[in-house]
Amino acid sequence: MAREPSPNEVRFPLRRQADAEPEPVAPAPKPEVKSWRPRASRPEPLELSGGMPPPDAGNPAGETIFERARRTILPPARPPAPPPPPPPNYGEAALAGGYSTNLPVAYKKRSWKWLTRGIAALVVLFIAAVAWLALTAPLSKSLQPPVPPSITLLSAEGKEIARRGAVISDPVDAAKLPKHVRDAFIAIEDRRFYSHMGVDPRGIMRAFVHNITSDDRSQGGSTITQQLAKNAFLSSDRTAARKFQEVLIAFWLEGWLSKDEILSRYLSNVYFGDNVYGLNAAAQHYFSCDAEELTVSQATMLAGLVQAPSRLAPTGNLKGARDRQKLVIGAMVAAGLLSKEEGAAVRPAVLKVGKTRDLPNGTYFADWVLPQARDRAGEVATEQTVRTTLEVSAQQAAERAVRNAGLSKAQIAIVSMHRDGRVIAMVGGKNYAASPFNRATQARRQPGSTFKLFVYLAALRAGMTPDSVVDDSPVQIGDWKPENSDRRYAGRISLRQAFAKSSNVVAARLTHQLGIGAVTQAARDLGISTPIGNDASVGLGTSTVSLLELTAAYAAVANGSYPVPPQGLSDDEAASDWLARRLGAPQKFSNRQLDQLRELLATVVESGTGRGAALPIPTFGKTGTTQDNRDALFIGYAGDIVTGVWLGNDDNSPNPGLSGSGLPARIWRDFMTRALDLRIPTPEPTTEPENFTINLEDVVNGVGQFIEGGGIRTDVIGPDGEEPLGPDDPRLPPERFPDRQRGPDRDRFPDRDRAPQFEPRGERR
Repeated sequence: MAREPSPNEVRFPLRRQADAEPEPVAPAPKPEVKSWRPRASRPEPLELSGGMPPPDAGNPAGETIFERARRTILPPARPPAPPPPPPPNYGEAALAGGYSTNLPVAYKKRSWKWLTRGIAALVVLFIAAVAWLALTAPLSKSLQPPVPPSITLLSAEGKEIARRGAVISDPVDAAKLPKHVRDAFIAIEDRRFYSHMGVDPRGIMRAFVHNITSDDRSQGGSTITQQLAKNAFLSSDRTAARKFQEVLIAFWLEGWLSKDEILSRYLSNVYFGDNVYGLNAAAQHYFSCDAEELTVSQATMLAGLVQAPSRLAPTGNLKGARDRQKLVIGAMVAAGLLSKEEGAAVRPAVLKVGKTRDLPNGTYFADWVLPQARDRAGEVATEQTVRTTLEVSAQQAAERAVRNAGLSKAQIAIVSMHRDGRVIAMVGGKNYAASPFNRATQARRQPGSTFKLFVYLAALRAGMTPDSVVDDSPVQIGDWKPENSDRRYAGRISLRQAFAKSSNVVAARLTHQLGIGAVTQAARDLGISTPIGNDASVGLGTSTVSLLELTAAYAAVANGSYPVPPQGLSDDEAASDWLARRLGAPQKFSNRQLDQLRELLATVVESGTGRGAALPIPTFGKTGTTQDNRDALFIGYAGDIVTGVWLGNDDNSPNPGLSGSGLPARIWRDFMTRALDLRIPTPEPTTEPENFTINLEDVVNGVGQFIEGGGIRTDVIGPDGEEPLGPDDPRLPPERFPDRQRGPDRDRFPDRDRAPQFEPRGERR
């Protein structure tokens, strides 16, 4: 039977009894992760009875009417429901073993928002990179046909004499080229050129598949636009950074240029081998025609050279070029640009190499002057022409003098310049193709007696004159005993005579007396920059020097001021460095020293060791021969031209019989005669009288009369076999000269006692 509720339970049905034990709460099940949504609460329906009971009925406890009404109207009290389980918490509170709130956590569905944001960021970066290239890279130059570096050297007359760099020509216009010319390059290089936007994904995928599945030669997926970007703006390094730049520039070019403009610039600058760039230059070089005149056969051969121009150049590999031509024809047929019948009709191309612009790539003069030309022009990025000081007629005269010299083993060098240092001719060896080493500028050899110019200049600066008396006798300086080349000594002679006979002992005495510093200073003043020794032997030319510097030193004497820097560029190409001019302003010789130096140099040619170089005009110069005839030189000037000639062996071995007074002097004379356009007078022809007859008796009688009449000077060789004996020599028998006091030699040489008794044969130091 059910227990009646107590009054407290009736008034407070939801209050828990104090002594009642709480019901055990079952462990909460693991919550299921789902979206949470609050439920709408609905009130319980209120059920009312049909009528009020009588006041006393059913009220044994004597409850009031209000208590009875509450008991009858309100539903009976229910046991309290268990609290809801706590929501899952994955934060710090959960790690600590509890939870921070009773509210459930809402989980959102995944979205692609970050992926789209990343793609958008990449697009923005790409656009920024293209804009950065447009501002920093020289992309504006792509609107003009870029050309490879090239320098063409011109002579002083404006004639092309050499080219260093590429052979190029005028750019081509693809729209004006025959269709088969354009099709040949497109078929073999970029078949979808007119359909892609600078990069061909299909071509890249095709090349990738071919490279990983075939052992054949690897293929590339670059388009014509990418090749133009690489050739015009980038290096050939195979790096990812360079490839990325190439793609960016290709997109930029596609945005600014039309397809025909891109193709025009590509064909104008692509390399075709033989140092030839551009379709026009290649057509002229290989087939002697213009690009617009190329046949299908010629166009397909040129298109095939682009892949490997150095290896497939037809001038050196005609078979390889023709094999590649067949591949181009096959590509045109496969692309539908030629029919099978037309492809089969194409014959192998026949070369017709042009020689209209066949300039030497290098010469001795070009090798020397090119660094100066690059310094003047700065960084060479386009074809340039530079005017030099070389004169074609003088250069031809120098080369002809070398050919006429008849050299066998010995090498030769010639440098010729005007008095102000403008070099007009240069030969650095017998054959540039066999040996490009320039012996006129790069070789350092002993100058021999040509160095004595500085010894005698120091003597003149010390107050001596050409008539000053010096001692030409054996001398010992420390442990060194210099000797004359012919071991002949004249005793006390004038400075002029010592210079003319190239006395070694006199030069050694002067160097020792004046001091090595004075001689070195004289050489430095006249432009010698190479190291100079610190002993008395430097006066004999034991220190090495280049022929170019030595010739420039003699040019200072001809010019009247020093130093004279040799130059290979014309005045309009020379640098205008006012500071250099102020710091290195030339100094003038004193009139006395200049006249005396020229007098000494003239004596050498008139009566000394340089007689073989005499010209019909005033000539000045000095011979030089080193020890054991290893080097032989003659340096001098006449008119406005100063020239130096050197002969010797590259291995510095001796040359028996070679001396500066011999072959170098004759080569110098041969060159100067042509360079100065001199006319050597020829002897007047003699006419024979009529009915002229002569027999042997007349010849014998005529010779005897000629000798007795004094027409020929006869000398008797002394017992030593060297010095000739004069008419007053007591060693001669009396019957040889009956009139000993008035001999023919006495009449011809009244000042015989003051004249030297012999002429020197040459010097070897």
